[in-house]
Amino acid sequence: MRAGQGSGWEQLARRVADMVPPDEVDALWVFPVRRQDQREFGTAVLTRMAGEEGDRRRIYTARFMLQVKGKERGRFEADVTEVGSGPLSELPELLHEVHLRADDEYPPVSVDPAGWLPAVEHDAAQS
Repeated sequence: MRAGQGSGWEQLARRVADMVPPDEVDALWVFPVRRQDQREFGTAVLTRMAGEEGDRRRIYTARFMLQVKGKERGRFEADVTEVGSGPLSELPELLHEVHLRADDEYPPVSVDPAGWLPAVEHDAAQS
């Protein structure tokens, strides 16, 4: 399975699209899913064009927890939070620092937002 794909990520993409217009998301990075006990945890960082602010972007974190086994299998929780803004040129360093603090074995992977969010737009059109 490729980065940012799977049931938890699909549900998270829907939550992101509820809070941020998909056409304004211009960059997305996903961290490796972590499994703990009977749950999966995923984190993504995304940027949103910040209007007339030139190269500045609004920065969001999106996180999910998906219960994959047990009596509560399928339970999903998510949080999408705007955490700040900054120049686009500083984002690689920011992601590197997050990776170091999280002590993940693998760094976040850049994912095309247009390939991650279209299913959300399609689902919304059928509702």
